[in-house]
Amino acid sequence: MSDTDSFIDEVTEEVKRDKLFGMVRRYGWIAVLAVILTVGGAAYNEVRKSQEQQAAQASGDAILAAFEGGESGDGTETLASTKTESAQAQVVADLLLGAEQLGKDDAAAAGETFEAIAQSGGDTPAIYRDIAAFKAILAQAEDMPLADRRAALEALSNPGAPLALLAQEQLALADIEEGQPEAAIERLNSVIEDASVTTGLRRRATQLIVALGGTPVDAIGAAIDQ
Repeated sequence: MSDTDSFIDEVTEEVKRDKLFGMVRRYGWIAVLAVILTVGGAAYNEVRKSQEQQAAQASGDAILAAFEGGESGDGTETLASTKTESAQAQVVADLLLGAEQLGKDDAAAAGETFEAIAQSGGDTPAIYRDIAAFKAILAQAEDMPLADRRAALEALSNPGAPLALLAQEQLALADIEEGQPEAAIERLNSVIEDASVTTGLRRRATQLIVALGGTPVDAIGAAIDQ
């Protein structure tokens, strides 16, 4: 390579370096800003996660202390006064309150507690509202007209709904109350045939069918020999 070629190459490299340094001076702040935003965003996320974890732990501790009754030893009283920052934690506290009220045979108060959860707004997950609605029906069953109870259960029994099969079981009991054992047997057999039925529910449905003088079916719809 001649000296002229070497000189041209050196000049070319120098020009490239000058252009590169010029671009860095002109646009380098963008890269610095990007780094700052990335690091700052990661730090913010970590702080937020830590705060959420601490809040969840504080809510859990408050619910546990209330459930144990606090200084008064009365879980119902302390749970009724428990307020948490988390909407979901509050639902858990209220569900526990309803269970405590049922444990003290205060069905009316339990029904009101569960009903309030069932009618709560969008901050409450749908599954919690469905559970509360179902528990409200059971708590108020003795005082609720059969037609109203059936209508409330049918609202929970739509195919694919989380509590559909449990609602169908209660509807079968309503059929029995109305003197319709054949309808109850048919409903219970549909529960047994459902792919999502639990072992406990299948057992209860089978026993009830037998008690009604019917024949339970297996998972594929064939009658089970008794």
